[in-house]
Amino acid sequence: MYFTFYILEFNFITLLFSDVFPIVFEGAKLMVNKGLSNHFQVSHTLNMSSVTQSGYRFGATYVGTKQFTPSEAFPVLLGDIDPSGNLNANIITQYSPRTRVKAAVQVQNSIFSAAQLTVDYKDDDHTSSLTLGNPDIINESGVLVAHYLQSVTSKLALGAELAYQYGPTVPGGEIAVISAAARYTGADAIVSGTLGGAGLHLCYYQKASDQLQLGVELETNFRMQESITSIGYQVDLPKGDLCFRGMRLALPLAPVDEEIKV
Repeated sequence: MYFTFYILEFNFITLLFSDVFPIVFEGAKLMVNKGLSNHFQVSHTLNMSSVTQSGYRFGATYVGTKQFTPSEAFPVLLGDIDPSGNLNANIITQYSPRTRVKAAVQVQNSIFSAAQLTVDYKDDDHTSSLTLGNPDIINESGVLVAHYLQSVTSKLALGAELAYQYGPTVPGGEIAVISAAARYTGADAIVSGTLGGAGLHLCYYQKASDQLQLGVELETNFRMQESITSIGYQVDLPKGDLCFRGMRLALPLAPVDEEIKV
C-alpha cells in the first residue's frame, strides 16, 4: 500500500477505543506546561530516546473565543518547534455547528515535508469527511480520502471510504482503494470495523464501570496473511487524580506497555 501520510481508517468510528490504549514511548520525556492566560499556553519538552529524535522542543497553544458548545472553543492553533527549525503546526476551526476544518503542516530541514487539509461535516443522521494530503502541483502528486457514515438505526451506522493517490512514484500513476465500515453502539459497548481489499479492522470498546474501560482490536492484512490482536484497558482513580493505561499484543512473549498519567 502506498498511502504514507494519511492513516486509512474511520477515526471517528474508533475514537473511544483509541483513547483506551497507552501512548508507547521508549526513553524519557520531561514536559513543563505553563498557562499564560485563559486562551494561551506554552510548553517545554525534553526528549531522550534511542528510537525517536531526542532534544528540546518549544510548543504553544492558542484557543479562541468562538463557541458552539460549552466544552469547545475555536479557533485552536497549536504547534511545536525545535532549535533546528523543524516545525509541526495545526489549525482547527469551526465555521458552523456542523462544519469543522483542520489543517496540519510539517517542516523538516527547511522543507515542507507534509501537509494535510480536512473538512468534516456532521448532520443529524450522517457524517462525512474529505481530506487532501501532501498536494504537490509541480510533481502532480497527492492523496485524497473521502469518508461517509450514515445512521441506519439509532444504534447501527454504515459507511464507506474512498482513498485515491496519484503521482509519479505510484505504479500506473494512480491507485484507488474502497473500504466499507460499520458501527454498532450499545448501552455501554461499541463494536466497529472496516473491510477493504487490503484487510480487515475490528474494534470492540466496553465501559465496564466508571473506573474501568476495555478495548480489543483485531487487524488482519490479507496481502501479508497475518493478524494481530491488541487488548487495552484504562483505569481511572478520580480521588487520586490518576489514570492508568495498559496494552497487550496477542503475540507469544509480547511485552506489556503501560502508561500512568497524573
